[in-house]
Amino acid sequence: MEEKRDPETYAIIGAGMAVHCRLGSGFLEPVYHESLGIELEILGIPNQSEPPLTIRYRDRVLEKKYQPDYICYETVIVELKALSQLTEKHVSQVLNYLKCTGLTRGLFLNFGGDSLEYRHIVFNHSS
Repeated sequence: MEEKRDPETYAIIGAGMAVHCRLGSGFLEPVYHESLGIELEILGIPNQSEPPLTIRYRDRVLEKKYQPDYICYETVIVELKALSQLTEKHVSQVLNYLKCTGLTRGLFLNFGGDSLEYRHIVFNHSS
């Protein structure tokens, strides 16, 4: 059975690959963040940079806000890093963003290696 690709996350990963191809590794995360924003714009991928996310506890809104690097297509959380190695702690950051937004799809893009490392994260809120 052939795996069906999600065209939106596929396009975002492609934008990340374009940035990594042009810049390579070695820059700090803010350089990749700004460069990805330019690439997303060039490709016509709708996005919000660092939108504040509301967190609730017992039906109360907390003052503390999460800010993912991007939300693309209004439905995909995108988090960037420039690390030599990803850990499960980094992945859990994206899961927390998904939990507080009600969204189900996330992407983790790491620009720290010789090639772009990415993880597609799906969270089922009914579990």
